[in-house]
Amino acid sequence: MEAGDENALVATKLTPPTLPSGLIDRHRLDDLLDAAAADPLVRVVLVSAPAGSGKSTLLASWQRGRHDGAWMQAHAADRDPARFWSYVVGALDTVCAGMEAAAQPAVSAAATDAAELVDRIVNELTSASPVTLVIDDYHLIDNPEIDEALERLIELAPERFLLVLATRIDPGIRLSRLRVRSQLVEIRADDLRFAPGEARRLLADPGLTDDHTASLCERTEGWAAGLVLAHLSLQRSDDYDGFVEAFQGDDRLVVDYLTDEYLAGVDANTRRRLLESSVLDQMTGPLLDAVSGADDGTRWLRALAAANQLLIGLDRTGTTFRYHHLLRDLLLVEAEREMPDRLPDLHLAAAAWYRQHPDPYRAIHHLIEGGELVTAGDLIAVHATELLNEGQVSTVLDLLKRLGGLPERHAPTAATRGWIEFSTGRFAGARRWYDIAARHDDGSDGNLIGSLGIMVSLAEGDLGGASTIAATMGNPTESTQAIGLAAAHTWAGRLDEAQRVVALARELAASEPSDYVAAVMPGFAAVLAMEASDPNAAAAHARAGLDHASERGIAGVPVLSLAHAVVARTTTDAATRLASSERAIALVRGAPEPFTLAYVLALVADVGMEYDDPNAPARLAEAQRVVDACPDPGIAGRMVARVASRHGHATRPAPSPRLVEELTDRELAVLRYLPSALSQRQIATELFVSLNTVKTHCRAIFRKLAVTDRKAAVQAARDIGLL
Repeated sequence: MEAGDENALVATKLTPPTLPSGLIDRHRLDDLLDAAAADPLVRVVLVSAPAGSGKSTLLASWQRGRHDGAWMQAHAADRDPARFWSYVVGALDTVCAGMEAAAQPAVSAAATDAAELVDRIVNELTSASPVTLVIDDYHLIDNPEIDEALERLIELAPERFLLVLATRIDPGIRLSRLRVRSQLVEIRADDLRFAPGEARRLLADPGLTDDHTASLCERTEGWAAGLVLAHLSLQRSDDYDGFVEAFQGDDRLVVDYLTDEYLAGVDANTRRRLLESSVLDQMTGPLLDAVSGADDGTRWLRALAAANQLLIGLDRTGTTFRYHHLLRDLLLVEAEREMPDRLPDLHLAAAAWYRQHPDPYRAIHHLIEGGELVTAGDLIAVHATELLNEGQVSTVLDLLKRLGGLPERHAPTAATRGWIEFSTGRFAGARRWYDIAARHDDGSDGNLIGSLGIMVSLAEGDLGGASTIAATMGNPTESTQAIGLAAAHTWAGRLDEAQRVVALARELAASEPSDYVAAVMPGFAAVLAMEASDPNAAAAHARAGLDHASERGIAGVPVLSLAHAVVARTTTDAATRLASSERAIALVRGAPEPFTLAYVLALVADVGMEYDDPNAPARLAEAQRVVDACPDPGIAGRMVARVASRHGHATRPAPSPRLVEELTDRELAVLRYLPSALSQRQIATELFVSLNTVKTHCRAIFRKLAVTDRKAAVQAARDIGLL
C-alpha cells in the first residue's frame, strides 16, 4: 500500500461519502436544512427513513457547500461509548481546532461517565464558530448510555451548534421534549420521496416520457433506491413502455432485480468478484486484490463505481468504497448459496491484510468469521489492554462473546475476560476467570495472567497470595501489568522493589502512552516516600499525579485517593487539607481492595485528629476494622497501628522491624503460612503436626519478632526479609 493507506478506512468515518456523478440537487430539502441551521432555537435535525431513501446523499450534498460541517459515519462497533465519543471528538476537531487536544483525554472515562467529556466538548464549542455535526447511520449505535450523553450535549451546547442524526429508526433521545421546545426539525421518508420532476433529472434518459417518470415514481413511492434500480434496468431495455408497466417498486424488487437481473447480467468475472468482495464492509484496491487474488482492484472499483451508483465512494481520492447496504446484503446471501466453502478463506485473506495494515478490530472480525477462533482470541488478548485503557470495555466484551466457549479453555481470553470482570467490580467473576487462565496457561501469557491474579488477590484481602504471584512474574512489558506488581510490593512493604516497579511503570506509561498509569503511579510513589519518612517528596509525587489526572480527564479514579490523602497529610494550608481529606474519602469508597481503603482512612484520620476533626476517630475505627478483616494487612495495618498509637487510640503496639532471636527451621516453616487465611489448625494439617505444636511455634515467632499478634508478625518478618 501507499503511505498512509493503513489509516484510510478509519479516516473515511470522518468524511462524507462521495457524491454520485448524477447528483440531483434537491433544493426544497436543502432549504429546509439551511433554515434549521440558521434558526437559533433548533438544536437537532432528525433525518429518519428506511434504507435506500437517500439520507446520506442528501446530507453529504448539503454539507459540501458548508465550511462548518463535521461528519461521523457510525459503525456497529461504535456502540462502545469510548469508541463512539472518540470519533465524535475526531469529527468535531476537523472544524473546531483544539477539540481533540481538549476532549480526547476524557474519552476513556466515557464508558462509565461521559459528563466530563461532554462538558469539555461544550467548552470548546462555546468559543468556536458555528458547527454542524452529522452522525450518519445512528441506528447502529443502539446504546442508551450514548443516547443519554448525547442529550446532555444537546442540552448544554451553544446555539451555534447543530446536531444532525441520519437513522433508519428513531433514536432513544427524548424527541417529544425537543418538539415542545421547537428545537427539532424532522425529515421523514415522505419528505425524501422523489417528485416526478426530481426523478426525471435523476434518471436523465431522453427516452422516458413524463408519463413514464410519473408511473415509476408512483410504483416506487419515490424511493431513491428503487429509482436507481430502475435506471440500471432501463440501460438494458429497448421497450420502455413494457419495462415501466412491469416494474415493481417494493422490497421484493430489490431481491428479484439484484439476483435475477443485475447479477445475471454481469460477466462471470465481475459476478465472482462481487460475491468475493461481499465479505468486506469497506474496500480499497489492495485489500480487494488480497482477497480475490487479482492485481487490478483499484481500477476495477473505480470502473464499477462509475457505472453503478450502488457502489459508494467514501473519500475524495477514489480509493475507498463500500457497497450500498441493500446490494451487500443480497451479495452475501448469494455468496452463501454459491460459494459457502470459499467464504472462510476469503475472510482469512482479509484478516491477514488487516493485520499487516494494521486494523486489529477488522482483523479479529474476519478471523472469527473464518473460523480461526484461537488466533482471534490471541489477537484480542494482545490488543485488549490498549482497548480497555481507552475505555472500550463493550468492544472487547462483544468480541469475546463472539468466540463462544473458547475463553473457558484459552488462557489469554480467559485472562482478558477476568480483567473486564475486575474492572467492573465483579470480583467473584474475576477470580473464576483467573483460575481458568492459570489452569490453561502455557507460560506465554504469564504477566497478563499474573497481574490479574495479583489484583484479584488484593481485592480479596489476600496480600500473601498476591505476593506469591508477584514472585513468579518477570519485568512487566505493559504499564497496566506493572500496577499489580507495584501494589503488591508496596502493601507488602518491599519498598526497594516497589520503587523499582513504580519507576518502570511510569516509563512504560510515558512511552505507550497510558494516562491512567501515569496518573496513579505517583500515588504509589507518594506512599513509598511517606514510608521512607520523606513528606516533601511524597507531596511532590502526589501533586504530580493529581495534576496529570486533572489534565487528562480522569480525576475520578478511586486509587487517586492515595495522592489526595498524602496531600492532606503534608500540606500546611487549612483549606487544601480539608478539601483533600474529603476528596480522598469520597474516592476511596470505590477502591477495589482493602489496603488502599485502610491506608487512606488512616492518613486522613491522622491529620484530622491533629486538627480536631470530629470525623477522625470514626475514620480510624473504620480503618482498624478493615485491617482486622484482612489475614495480612501489610503496611496498611502498620499505618493504622502507628496512627492509633500516636493519638492514644492504640489497641496494640506497632511492630518494630527487629529480630530478638533467630527463628528455627520449624518456626520458619510455620511463619510462611501466617500471611495466608489458613487457621492454626489448618496450618497444622498442612505441616503434619499437632495444633499445639503450631501454637507453640507461633508464640515463639511472636516473641522473637517482638510483636503480639499474627498480622504484626507477618509485616515484621517482611520488613527484615524473612518473607
